Amino acid sequence: MRARPLRTASAPRPDTTPVGETPETMRAAVFDTPGESSVLHIATVPVPSPVISELLVRVHAAGVNPIDAKTRAGRGVAPAIDSFPSTIGFDFSGTVVSSPYESHPFPPGTEVFGMTHFPRSGGTYAEYVVVPTLSVARKPAALSHVEAAGVPLAALTAWGLVVETARAHEGQRILIHAGSGGVGHFAVQFAAYFGAHVTVTGSDHNASWLRELGASVVVDYKTTRFEDVVADVDVVIDLVGNVSDSTGSRSLTVLRPGGLYIIVPTGSWPEYAHAADEAGVRATSFKVSPDGAALSTIARLLDSGSVQVYIDQIFELEDAAASHRAVEDGHTRGKIVLRVAEG
Repeated sequence: MRARPLRTASAPRPDTTPVGETPETMRAAVFDTPGESSVLHIATVPVPSPVISELLVRVHAAGVNPIDAKTRAGRGVAPAIDSFPSTIGFDFSGTVVSSPYESHPFPPGTEVFGMTHFPRSGGTYAEYVVVPTLSVARKPAALSHVEAAGVPLAALTAWGLVVETARAHEGQRILIHAGSGGVGHFAVQFAAYFGAHVTVTGSDHNASWLRELGASVVVDYKTTRFEDVVADVDVVIDLVGNVSDSTGSRSLTVLRPGGLYIIVPTGSWPEYAHAADEAGVRATSFKVSPDGAALSTIARLLDSGSVQVYIDQIFELEDAAASHRAVEDGHTRGKIVLRVAEG
């Protein structure tokens, strides 16, 4: 039997767009030293060069996340930054400019979204970014680049919490703290999609929206102590921790014996594992990993309309400092995104 020849590099791809010449320099939002949001400024820096299996992507939009603001302030992953100025940012949506080889699954012109390996590499608040092949997926056709940029870090975090760690399923009772935020609004949707009974803490202002996302019960944290109305849940997904009103400690009291407590902001409560053990429940922290395969699955859910991304505010790249102030304000519904280029 004759082998089928590989597609040649010149074969047309209906889902790609033309790419122009790549410049030597680019605009990027950088900071020279940790500090307040005002330390972010626009600079001209070299366009990064991909190696081995990496892609060079022209960034159309970049997601803005709480970890970005923490890192800029000297917390978060700031200790891993080995030189300044540093370009910040984890997730993006854009167009592939160069691929590692001719028959690569993401040829030049392919619209992709994903996460880069910041701070080990340059961040996404820039016109170009280098990203590992395994960290990207094709952009959902139903989303604009601005919408797609709000997905990767938040949705992959929620997927890891709800699907991979909590193993959401029909009839399971899950409590999600801070369901209106970037990670939270995805977590609510994923948990409901897989059949769980979802209780969410949020404000009354967001209650009807959270129910639309799939929450069965919304507890207004401003007026009601959740432990007074919630009990015997199987899983608590805690996106708050003990940063506010001992939310983490109080969460242990609403779990059934042997239930699972999952915390994301571990810095707020380093003793969570010991406290959970004393309360007779299980506990784990969670850290997101770039995962193109999982992102491809999420993309299909987004294209089908089973899951949606909500973009609260859009800032231009030049307004990166203002976007950080908006994140630090703490009342974001869904995601904040930086528009880097048209498209």
